Amino acid sequence: MSFSGDVKDELSRQISKGRHCQIAEIAAIISLCGRIQISEEERYCIKIHTENVAVARKYFTLIKKTFNINTEISIRRNAYLKKSRSYTITVRKHEDAIRILQAVKLIDENRDVGENLSLVSNMIIQNACCRRAFIRGAFLATGSISDPEKFYHFEIVCMTRAKAEQLQGIINSFQIDSKIVQRKKYFIVYIKEGAQIVEILNVMEAHISLMKLENVRILKEMRNSVNRKVNCETANINKTVSAAVKQIEDIRYIRDTIGLSGLSEGLEEIAEIRLEHPEATLKELGALLTPQVGKSGVNHRLRKLSNLADKLRDNTRRISND
Repeated sequence: MSFSGDVKDELSRQISKGRHCQIAEIAAIISLCGRIQISEEERYCIKIHTENVAVARKYFTLIKKTFNINTEISIRRNAYLKKSRSYTITVRKHEDAIRILQAVKLIDENRDVGENLSLVSNMIIQNACCRRAFIRGAFLATGSISDPEKFYHFEIVCMTRAKAEQLQGIINSFQIDSKIVQRKKYFIVYIKEGAQIVEILNVMEAHISLMKLENVRILKEMRNSVNRKVNCETANINKTVSAAVKQIEDIRYIRDTIGLSGLSEGLEEIAEIRLEHPEATLKELGALLTPQVGKSGVNHRLRKLSNLADKLRDNTRRISND
């Protein structure tokens, strides 16, 4: 099962204790993946669709527990994808459908279908616990979360911008920075940052999945930290080796042109020690000198040798050109 499937499986097993929270979760489910059908005789019917068996079980249980209403479940197998199944939970009885729709505020007193999308006046989501339940229901309905081993991405798909903006407002009320993007005809409420996804899992009370994600984040951060240190050390080693190779080339050029014996005592000593110890660091070279010299002193002498070698090369080129 995917990480997204694991999260939904965990959430599908949670039933809020408060009836008001159960109603908020049902409201999100019907709003995002439900259909309200009205016959010519003005008889109402609710159908909720999902491709996740755990989620279908949650819908069935939630409606039964909250309203003591029995629903019908139908299963359809995709003819092209043999392992793919879709589940439809139907509230067929008119009186039951009306009772649910009135409770979740999806119809008004005239039985006209509509949503109160205001965060301020919508009674369904006034309490923080109900907003948590609403987000949980929305995620179960049309949400997904990527495998954190690959990248961080959390999203919930909405049919209209108004629904997306309402959901964004509910999520952001928990100090989470969700954003909206349009993808074809849908509006996606999404979160990209790993720490924010951890927080939204906490809001939805998916604590087991939260711990799994946190473990992945810790391991990834440790790997990244180690890689940064290794890369830094590798770069330093390469820099040191390149500098040593250049120093040795310069010293050999001086030796082969004017010889080392004509150099000052300090330069001759460092030149000979560098040739004898090509892999030594500046600190190690300084310790081999008599008297010992610090890194800056060694570097100063080697720089003098490099400048001398450059001058000798320039003179050689000038003479050859003449």
